[in-house]
Amino acid sequence: MTVSLNLSPASTDSHTRRTLSEISLAVAKSKKIVVVTGAGISCSCGIPDFRSSDGLYAMVKEQYPDVVLKGRDLFDASLFRDPTSTAVFYTFISQLKRSIDKAEPAPTHHFIKTLDSKKRLLRSYTQNIDGLEARVGLLGSSCHDAKSNGKGKSKLRTKDVRNVQLHGDIHRVRCVACSAEYPCEEKYLAIFEQGSAPECPECLSRSEARVARSARAIRVGNLRPGIVLYDESHPLGDDIGTIHTNDLKRKPDMLIIMGTSLKVHGLKKLVKDFARTIHGSDSPSGASSSKKPYKVIFVNKTAPSSEWADIIDYHIEGETDAWSNKVIEDWKRMRPSDWEIQQTLMDNGSPTAISMGLKTVKMGAPSSRPKAGNGANDRENIPILPHAELDKPAARTTEKLVPLSPSKRQQNSSHYDDVESSPSKRQSKSQCHHAMPKHERKMLFAESTNKKASGADDSICDTSMLDLTDLKPVTRKPSARRPKTVEETSKMDISIQDLSMRDISIDLTEAKKPQKKVVEVVIGRAKATQRKTTSRRVVPRRQVAAR
Repeated sequence: MTVSLNLSPASTDSHTRRTLSEISLAVAKSKKIVVVTGAGISCSCGIPDFRSSDGLYAMVKEQYPDVVLKGRDLFDASLFRDPTSTAVFYTFISQLKRSIDKAEPAPTHHFIKTLDSKKRLLRSYTQNIDGLEARVGLLGSSCHDAKSNGKGKSKLRTKDVRNVQLHGDIHRVRCVACSAEYPCEEKYLAIFEQGSAPECPECLSRSEARVARSARAIRVGNLRPGIVLYDESHPLGDDIGTIHTNDLKRKPDMLIIMGTSLKVHGLKKLVKDFARTIHGSDSPSGASSSKKPYKVIFVNKTAPSSEWADIIDYHIEGETDAWSNKVIEDWKRMRPSDWEIQQTLMDNGSPTAISMGLKTVKMGAPSSRPKAGNGANDRENIPILPHAELDKPAARTTEKLVPLSPSKRQQNSSHYDDVESSPSKRQSKSQCHHAMPKHERKMLFAESTNKKASGADDSICDTSMLDLTDLKPVTRKPSARRPKTVEETSKMDISIQDLSMRDISIDLTEAKKPQKKVVEVVIGRAKATQRKTTSRRVVPRRQVAAR
């Protein structure tokens, strides 16, 4: 059952005031609000609505009593069948467009923008053609910036559209033949005011190009206002249906309806779909309960009909601007943390901080944080300086600065010294990172490394391993001690040099192997032969007897 609340006696009636405050709190706690608006939110801007006693329909009847039987007929698609009604329509639209250009957004428009900036708005749907939502920063579906440039079927960037214009935009004109759209400029308004329609520039250029190449001329369409009339399909109907379906899947938690009489069939279906989804949601909002479901709110001067009794939870009778201002006031009072602004770190006298309205904190002001002990929390007590102060040399020497993390540290600097840092982060003090000089830094076993440097000692052996195959036998020098017996002479040990030259030879197949393996083979065979010779050594009998 719909509960009606009168906004005017809210200051005297405590029950009404408390209920309105609870509704404001529910708005502040909601995360996915759907807003549906009509012409009533623009009445304070000087733009008349449609069905009120001083609305557009009444004004049309008064100006053209013999042409239009009903005010609704002026916005019906059948009016283009009669040249007289078409001329009246163009004249009336030109006057409406000039009055809209002079209007300014109302507090209700700014309220919807506030919901969007506070991450509370899921989407806004409007019947209005004035485009005032776009002036406060809500991208409309009829705006040129919302058009898609892709190759898909979608004509809109649905993720970027914040305000769905269900009845089009009066600030655009489109061709009835080729559907080309243009901004509604003053030159088009002057032609509309005379009761006629301007020609489409796109069709005109194509027709002239065909005639220039001796082809048949094509039809040149006329431009009409980019609004959607009754019994007329929306040019962006498929994209709007996609947006509507996606918003239903996202499970909105509140529906706010403002300034509409809920008479249009398409809007009635849209509102019922959202209300059914919100009431059937398993996760109610923070301020909602089974006794007081603040989920579907209707704000309008006139009460809804009986068909909305089980759909609308609360009807707030009054101006939409007054209710929007009250919600903002209650929101700031009950949840001030949602309205906190970013603070600057230092009042350096710059006009930027003053122009942005930011709160400034002086450097000498005491900190409200508790003092931390020794440990990781000590960095909270370290004063944070602006970039201008960090660039000064004195600031680096006198203030204790927090070292940057390794991911943000510059690669050519480190806050550790060479003793505390790891070998991978230790920096070399010399420009050359190699122990070997640059002119000697070559490949191992390369021929250039085997050449003698200028002024080098000739006594140092600098022979490459590739020259092992060219070694010649070395004659053994006579021993100073002569063998005393023939047996001792015959069983004398053989030196490694004789064995390497006599019993060890490197064939061509081994020479083709890697040099390191050749050297290991030569040394290994020499050592094995030496062990065998040592084990076969015979001790003379005289030495055995002496032992």
